[in-house]
Amino acid sequence: MPNYEDKSITENTRVSYPIDYIDNIMVPSIGGNPKNIFFLTADAFGVLPPISKLTKGQAMYQFISGYTAKVAGTEAGIIEPVAAFSACFGAPFMPLHPTVYAEMLGKKIKENDVNVWLLNTGWTGGPYGVGSRIKLKYTRAMITAALNGDLDNVAYIQHEIFGLNMPTECPDVPAEKLNPKSTWHDAIAYDKKADELAQLFINNFKKFEEYANDEIMAAAPALGVK
Repeated sequence: MPNYEDKSITENTRVSYPIDYIDNIMVPSIGGNPKNIFFLTADAFGVLPPISKLTKGQAMYQFISGYTAKVAGTEAGIIEPVAAFSACFGAPFMPLHPTVYAEMLGKKIKENDVNVWLLNTGWTGGPYGVGSRIKLKYTRAMITAALNGDLDNVAYIQHEIFGLNMPTECPDVPAEKLNPKSTWHDAIAYDKKADELAQLFINNFKKFEEYANDEIMAAAPALGVK
């Protein structure tokens, strides 16, 4: 019998039970296929765009990477931003190799013609300590635009290092905010920081390369491209 008063092993206890124990359930308990998928990250390096549209290969690569950043105030012992990668955005819970789940995702994206977006709620205008957090009102406006199809027919430009497709316009968001490099005062410093983050991605992905297909590997960032 579990002792729920004892937290010596873990404070983060889970419990499961049959769904019919709940009176007010939806039957059948199945949702439809999404038209949009959002991957959330909080990039404390100020490198990634606030929103970008991913190709299928990029979606699989970013899904396997599961990137975000730990910053002071959210993690004990963190003083400077630290990149954090968690495969499939939940590595401890994945019994199979992450590429298996990534290819399943890619198959469903193709079959259902789904848009996949990388949404960065982190820093703009510089890294943590220099730049500022992307305003919530801009994040909301970008999500709304994606859901309403307002980003379907706008022009896109490609990030020089990460290859991400960045919209050049979005309702209720200043155009200069959509390209992270344009928000930095020092373009050279931006390129240096972008290379630094790209190298972290590449280093992290080495443990997945053996089983990753060519489409996934083609979505890796390219160092030193300006």
